[in-house]
Amino acid sequence: MIQLRHYYSRHPKSLIAVAAVVGLLAAATWAIRGRADAPQYATARVERGNITAAVQATGTINPLTTVPVGSYVSGTVKYVFADFNTRVESGQVLALIDPQVYDAQVVQARGNLDTAIANLRNLEASVTAQEAAIKTSQANVDRLKAAADYARINTRRNLDLAARGILPRDQADLSQSGRDQADAQVRAAEATVTQSVAQLAQMHAQLDQAKAQVRASQGALDVAETSLRYCTIVSPINGTVVARNVTVGQSVAASLQAPVVFSIAQDLTRMQLYAATDESDTGNIRIGTEATFQVDAFPTETFHGRVSAIRLNATTVQNVVTYNTVVDFENPKGRLLPGETAYATIPTGEVSDALRIPNAAIRFVPSVPAEDLKQLYQRFGILLAASSSHSGGAHVVWTVDRSGALTPVAIKAGITDYTFTQLLSDNLREGDLLVTGEAVAGEPGAAAAPAAPKFGAPRR
Repeated sequence: MIQLRHYYSRHPKSLIAVAAVVGLLAAATWAIRGRADAPQYATARVERGNITAAVQATGTINPLTTVPVGSYVSGTVKYVFADFNTRVESGQVLALIDPQVYDAQVVQARGNLDTAIANLRNLEASVTAQEAAIKTSQANVDRLKAAADYARINTRRNLDLAARGILPRDQADLSQSGRDQADAQVRAAEATVTQSVAQLAQMHAQLDQAKAQVRASQGALDVAETSLRYCTIVSPINGTVVARNVTVGQSVAASLQAPVVFSIAQDLTRMQLYAATDESDTGNIRIGTEATFQVDAFPTETFHGRVSAIRLNATTVQNVVTYNTVVDFENPKGRLLPGETAYATIPTGEVSDALRIPNAAIRFVPSVPAEDLKQLYQRFGILLAASSSHSGGAHVVWTVDRSGALTPVAIKAGITDYTFTQLLSDNLREGDLLVTGEAVAGEPGAAAAPAAPKFGAPRR
C-alpha cells in the first residue's frame, strides 16, 4: 500500500488513465451483453427479376391407349402365345382356351338346324299336297254341281210328264229323289273343300313355325360357332403386352363379366402423364401449356410435355379434391415406362422485370405476444385482409430500422414461385430491406422460419 501511494503521488495521471480504460471496458462488456440478448434479424432486399408461377403435382405415366383383352367364354387355358413386353399385331393369337366343349355345342347346334330344315321341307311338301287335294276336291264339287243341275232339270221334266199322265208317278218320285241326292253330294263335296282349306291354313301355320325353328336353330349355331371362335383370344390392336394374367392350365370363368387376360398398350412412343392437381390450382392451368416433369428412374433429367386436358372426374381422398391434368409427351426411345411416378411442374403465369420480394419475408412474423402484434397492426393501419385472410393478395412484410425496431407494411402480392413473389403495391421500392427471419444470440442456432406455402405436390 505504501508503494502504491508513493507511485500514485509520483504518477497520478497514469493511474487515472488506467481507471478510465477499465471503466470503458466494463461499459463495452455490458453493452455487448445487452446486444447479445436483443433479437438479430436476417434481411433481404426488394429486387427486380423474372417470376414464373407453377403448379407442382405428382402423377403416373400411362400409355396413350391401353386395351384390356378379356375372355368371352369360360374354360381352361390350353396355350399361351404371348408374354410380358411382347410386341403383337392386330389379329395375332395371344392364347387358346380348350375348345372341346364348344366344338360339341357346334355339332349339336348344327344337328338341330338340320332337323329343323328337314321338318320345314316336309311341311312344305305337305302344303303342296294339300293344295293339290283342294284343287281335286274343288273339281269334284264342280262335277257334282253339274250332275245336280241335270237332276233338277230331269226332275222338272218327269214331274211335268207325270202330271200329264204320260209318265208313271213312281218314276217322277224317283227323279226327285235323285235330284235331292245330287244336291246332298254337292254339299258334302263343298264341306270337304272347306275342311281341306282349314287344314291348309293349319299347315301354313306349322310351316311358319318350322321356318321360325330354322331361324332359331341357325341363331343357336351362330352362337355356338362364335363361342368357339372366342376360344381363340387375339389382339385387337398393334401394341405391346404390358400385363399377362393367365397361365397354361388356368381356368377362366366368364360368368358376370369378361376376365381380363391381357393388357396391351397401343403405342409406348407417345404417352401421357396423369398429374393429380389440387382443385384450387385447376383454374390457373391452361390447355396447351408447356410442362416439365421428372421421374425417379432419371432423377437428373427433365422431360417436357404439353397439357392436353383437365379431366372432369374428381377424386376425393380425406376431403382433398384433385383432378387429373393430362400431359402428353413423346417417348421415342421408350425410356419412360407405364406406371412410373412423375413429379410435374406446370407453369400458370410469368412476369419479366418485376419487383419481387422473397417468400420468406411474407412468411415472417416477429416473436412477440399476440396482443402486442395486434396493437402494432392497429398502429400502422394494417387491415385484417393483409394480416389474416390475405384476400385479394394482401400480405404483411416487416422492415427494421437501425435501432432494431420493426415496422409492418401492408402489400399486395401477385404471382409467386417457390422463392419470390411479385410485388404489385407501390409502398416499397427496389433496394428496400425486408426481414426474412430472426435469431437471438446465445441460443443454439437461429429460429426456424415458417414453412413455405405448398403448391401442388412436393417436388423432388
